[in-house]
Amino acid sequence: MKYIQLLFVSFLMGLPLCWSGATEEQMWAAGKLMRDVCLPKFPKVSVAIADDIHEGRLPNDKDAKCYMNCVMEMMQTIKKGKFQLESSLKQVELLMPDHYKASYRRGLSECKDAGAGIKNNCDAAHALLTCFVGTIEIFIFP
Repeated sequence: MKYIQLLFVSFLMGLPLCWSGATEEQMWAAGKLMRDVCLPKFPKVSVAIADDIHEGRLPNDKDAKCYMNCVMEMMQTIKKGKFQLESSLKQVELLMPDHYKASYRRGLSECKDAGAGIKNNCDAAHALLTCFVGTIEIFIFP
């Protein structure tokens, strides 16, 4: 896991500082890396289920919720079931092309409390993503 995180950080540091964000291709490459790490941890989550999540169709299934949590933890969006607003906003700036940013900033702010009070980390991730799907105009997920 630490190796993957090191690769991810290396990818981020490799982005030229003059860019305001990543290209679409770079964003999907980073997302694929996260997906490739998390999918094997949850063998009941098929590629088809992951593709549904990617499209904003969120199953209400324990393994799928935990897969979502895994990806969100790698994205530094959630940590131990708690939403990380500042970290999420930084990731938007670093990893997203400009045309996604305004919608994501607004959606992240509107959904910041969607998982509050939920004890189970996987359920909290599901609640946050459900809110994001409903508020972010161009929802994307690895």
